[in-house]
Amino acid sequence: MPWRAFRWHRGQQHYSGTYWSATTGTHVVYESRLELSRLILADFDPRTVGIAAQPFLVEHDGRRHVPDFLLIDVDGMVTVVNVKPAERLQERKVKDALQWAGDLFRSRGWRSEIWSGTDPVAMSNVRFLAGYRRRALFESALVASLADEVQDGDRVGDIEERLRPRQPSESRPAILHLLWNGALRADLSAPLDRETVVTRSA
Repeated sequence: MPWRAFRWHRGQQHYSGTYWSATTGTHVVYESRLELSRLILADFDPRTVGIAAQPFLVEHDGRRHVPDFLLIDVDGMVTVVNVKPAERLQERKVKDALQWAGDLFRSRGWRSEIWSGTDPVAMSNVRFLAGYRRRALFESALVASLADEVQDGDRVGDIEERLRPRQPSESRPAILHLLWNGALRADLSAPLDRETVVTRSA
């Protein structure tokens, strides 16, 4: 459970909410759209096996801090993430607080990450793919056959043509689901479309 509850009120500057995570199978809270972006990236990362929001309170020498996320990877490594807009990282109070917290986390052998955003095209693609993250919504036989039949260098449009008489409205969501779950890979630095080249994961 999150350490603290979020408040919603008229006129607030940040958009808080909950996001259903394919990694955890549960809803995870976020306090801002920037936090949501980092949360979606964590959910997209196949090495991430655990996600917790507002995971704990740190108190030491009269200082207090609640990080935004705690991530656990397949090797058991813990990464504590603080999300802050880039312009706020220049504020002395913010910089000192994050430095103090990061030193504490690293002293435990954890990774400490300060995240302010990423490539907007790649982020847009991952947000789009997140719409196809729920495995239960896809025909398992189609997903399995696609994973076996796709050849490295195929374009999305090539795969759709190969699957006819299925319509793209059936096949494309399955392709996008495989891109989400990591069975297929593509260059996400360019907008996704029918010309996107995919490869099978090793």
